[in-house]
Amino acid sequence: MTPVTRPAPLDDIDLSDMEFWSRPSSERHAAFARLRAQPAPVFFTEPDLGPVPSGPGYYALVRHADVVEASRNPQVFASEPSAVSIPDMPEGFGEFFGSMINLDDPRHARLRRIVSRGFTPRMLARLEDGVQRQAERIVAELEETGPCDFVAHAAARLPLVVICEMMGIPESHHRMVFENSNIVLAGHDRDYLGDDIDTALGRLLTAGSDLAGLLSELAAERRAHPTNDLTSALVNANIDGESLTDAELGSFFILLAVAGNETTRNAISHGLKLLTLHPDQRDLWWSDFEAHAATAVEEIIRHASPVVWMRRTVARDHEMNGHHYRAGDKAVLYYASANRDETVFDEPDRFDITRTPNPHVGFGGPGPHFCLGAHLARREVTVMFRELHRRLPAIHSTGKPQRLVSNFVNGIKSMPCSF
Repeated sequence: MTPVTRPAPLDDIDLSDMEFWSRPSSERHAAFARLRAQPAPVFFTEPDLGPVPSGPGYYALVRHADVVEASRNPQVFASEPSAVSIPDMPEGFGEFFGSMINLDDPRHARLRRIVSRGFTPRMLARLEDGVQRQAERIVAELEETGPCDFVAHAAARLPLVVICEMMGIPESHHRMVFENSNIVLAGHDRDYLGDDIDTALGRLLTAGSDLAGLLSELAAERRAHPTNDLTSALVNANIDGESLTDAELGSFFILLAVAGNETTRNAISHGLKLLTLHPDQRDLWWSDFEAHAATAVEEIIRHASPVVWMRRTVARDHEMNGHHYRAGDKAVLYYASANRDETVFDEPDRFDITRTPNPHVGFGGPGPHFCLGAHLARREVTVMFRELHRRLPAIHSTGKPQRLVSNFVNGIKSMPCSF
């Protein structure tokens, strides 16, 4: 294999610097366009996180073709030891954040085989009535409230309630789940994590412990007295002699609470912002909601890219799309950039609810780690906008969204709305 060369990053683009992620989205997308134009993936040094040792650096995979091919090849681009952290995190984090998203086969396949029981067509069909009922209630209460923060009063509520009802978590614990899931996906936001790295790490571990502890108590109850919720299905599952341990159940719930709650909430929030910025697209969708719903939801997810990236670690020397990687190299798959790749999407910065085909990677690339809850997320976004269209067709954002300070989640913390 020929020697590996590591192209130097462009002088004014540093994906490891949080200042970059605080820039306006238009600037960040323009920077990614320049990175996509480079002859090879650019190599970046890792950020200094104080007590977390800096690693050797990482390649930024920003082209659609690279992200898709790496996703399809988990034997080379492995999810272990971590898919959700560029630095290798200290020991102890794996206890709560070591879910199947950070595993490779056969361990990943075993866990996914068990937890997929909660995402069968039968289970999802049973959830749909609940999604509809909750969306109707949320929009009715939003109408009574009047102009308010759309995130707190609408976007954040639907996925939270759906996930909690799905798991059988009592309403008295919903607020705790919401607050702790915010911390887990807080990125570098001081509103959630405090002002220093030690405080941040402590809050992350506490949030993980609290969520895992809640599921441990619920699991014990469901083993003794099973119901028809997902927790009962998981703790009593026995597929070819396989079942979940309490630790596996806890880490899966953290993944579900975080991925199923935060990302869907941000897709809904970004959706309202996009429809406000592009009233012609809102008018087109509203003119025949059902005719445009499927493509509109896909375009919202492509444009928003709620999850910005996932990390992979190269398991063996490998050549992909003309570039050589060595065993041990880190590669970060930037979905947000792949979803704006001009070689795949015509006028990628344009918001077009009729866009088809739309091979976005907003739910991850193809392969074993494609989002297990993609169907549910699509359903929640569709139902929420259907209710808004039906009851509050003039709803729009009225101010600049307050963005989450994160390089991992394209989050909106708050956004005023009126109707």
